[in-house]
Amino acid sequence: MEKSGESSGPRLPVGPRELKQERAVRTRERILAAAATAFAAKGFPAVTILDVAETAGMTKGAVYFHYENKEALALAVTERFYLRLEEIADTVEPLGLPPLGSVAELLLRTATAFRDETLVQAGARLQLERHLIGVRLPLPYEAYTGLITSWLTKEHEADTRGGLPPPGTLATVLVSAFFGAQHISWVLNDRADLVKRTTDLVRTIIPSASEDMKSCPSAPRGEHG
Repeated sequence: MEKSGESSGPRLPVGPRELKQERAVRTRERILAAAATAFAAKGFPAVTILDVAETAGMTKGAVYFHYENKEALALAVTERFYLRLEEIADTVEPLGLPPLGSVAELLLRTATAFRDETLVQAGARLQLERHLIGVRLPLPYEAYTGLITSWLTKEHEADTRGGLPPPGTLATVLVSAFFGAQHISWVLNDRADLVKRTTDLVRTIIPSASEDMKSCPSAPRGEHG
């Protein structure tokens, strides 16, 4: 139903300024995708602005127009990497899994992203090379660890057996083990086995999670029990 006073007339055409802004956004996205591809493949020290420009199919000047140097590109890719981790976490929350199931599902979905998504691979590599990058990058995996800690806190409060370590300690161990596992999986198998490694990691560090993993959509078949 149309509210009083609202116009039902045709939508005004988009002006030149709006079109220019939309083109700029698309161009920046194209540059970021190209930078992620280059950083994931070659690492920060070896990548040049020319590499990014050629991958994006544009001139160096076009890249410099949007990003003043390679460090600015590295920062933008890293920030987008952490935004992607938040997006993955947001897909887990609505599933209504038990706390340990949520933890496992988050790690499994992150493992799949590491295996399949260039942006995620680039972000992780840039974090490893942060001492080589002349700009302050976000601190590694803080929000990610905080979310896992919140789920483990719920489990800890309901754990009548007292078998779990303190939530913060356990979350730190899980995150450290997972991101170490993805690095080893990358070096040895181009991350092809990372989902399996993640399943084994969760079961080993939190044996009581095995039952909750039966309800995880991302748990590999034949890995439930």
